[in-house]
Amino acid sequence: MRIYKVGGAVRDRLLGKPVTDIDWVVVGATTEEMLAKGFRPVGADFPVFLHPKSGEEYALARTERKSGRGYGGFTFHASPEVTLEEDLIRRDLTINAMAEDDQQNLTDPYHGQRDLEARLLRHVSPAFAEDPLRVLRVARFAARYATLGFTVAPETLELMRQLSESNELEALTPERSWKEISRALMEDQPQVFVEVLRACGALKVLMPEVDALFGVPQPPAHHPEIDTGAHTLSVLQQAAIHKQPLTVRWACLLHDLGKGLTPEQEWPRHIAHEFKGLKLIKAVNERFKVPRDCQELALLVGEYHTHGHRAHELKPSTLLELLQSFDVFRRPQRFEEFIAACEMDARGRKGLEEKSYPQADYLRGAATAARNVAVQPLLEQGFKGPELGEAIKRERLKALKTHKEKA
Repeated sequence: MRIYKVGGAVRDRLLGKPVTDIDWVVVGATTEEMLAKGFRPVGADFPVFLHPKSGEEYALARTERKSGRGYGGFTFHASPEVTLEEDLIRRDLTINAMAEDDQQNLTDPYHGQRDLEARLLRHVSPAFAEDPLRVLRVARFAARYATLGFTVAPETLELMRQLSESNELEALTPERSWKEISRALMEDQPQVFVEVLRACGALKVLMPEVDALFGVPQPPAHHPEIDTGAHTLSVLQQAAIHKQPLTVRWACLLHDLGKGLTPEQEWPRHIAHEFKGLKLIKAVNERFKVPRDCQELALLVGEYHTHGHRAHELKPSTLLELLQSFDVFRRPQRFEEFIAACEMDARGRKGLEEKSYPQADYLRGAATAARNVAVQPLLEQGFKGPELGEAIKRERLKALKTHKEKA
């Protein structure tokens, strides 16, 4: 039995990055031997065990072959005869196909270290094209390591293009796709994820609504970058720079989908794009079974982001409707995330990345003013039922009018 550290732990140590998760592969062992040493089995499809003390995952060396469509369409074979090199060749990228023993002696049969130095994301073998999930994974790695200068090797991008054209991407489950998408959006350069998917044709398959934004112009007076797709990528980049949570990043990606529906003869104006985009946002949310908090914020930002930009112009009644739409009295955090998404939208414009966004404080102040209206005095005046609701609304409108006058 020989045990090796493999994959990301080896890659990140060589890059000088902190190592968080460690994967181990066991060569020359049987399931019975692992159980005898106290390891606990957890793998449903292939033999994976938890270490009796550390709880880390140890997998028996295995080979795999394609036996069906999609990410799960593989048959695995694990036995003591499977070599370390055979186990490593089934991995996606050369930089993930390295192993080291307890003395840090490197096993690198597919030149991962060379590709680390060349800053290349390159597939290990032609079998890469058998797993459609790898298209998303490579795009995610590109987003993670873009700041270090990594790019996708042209021949790997070509395989990703072939996968995108093969209908294999449609075989991915919503859950697997969302797992990769959500992780990619939380990387340092999430816009690179979208760029790579677009470069290999996968964006058109997975999110045609986002792909349709590229080449659609906007008024240069408001959008010096002009292209709606380029603007969306910039908004996403700003969300990462400002360390926004996943909910905000997802909303930033989808906020302008309605502009992809504008007839060419109406360009560069996009009348009512906020409402037109809602059905597209819903479709993308449903396609990937997106978590409820992300779904809700994306729809609200899609519908109301221009309200945010015009906050100072809104009548007190419109402002109150906006606050009520967000249920700001019970869910203040969601309104904060809306404000953040609006600010990222405003900053995601060429040359305006550092421009202040006074609407943020104005909207926060409005929410506070409305929230500070006391209900108890109205109850003491005898208001109840629908009349109480109307009285609270009147007082909140008064508070918002005062807030507007002071601003």
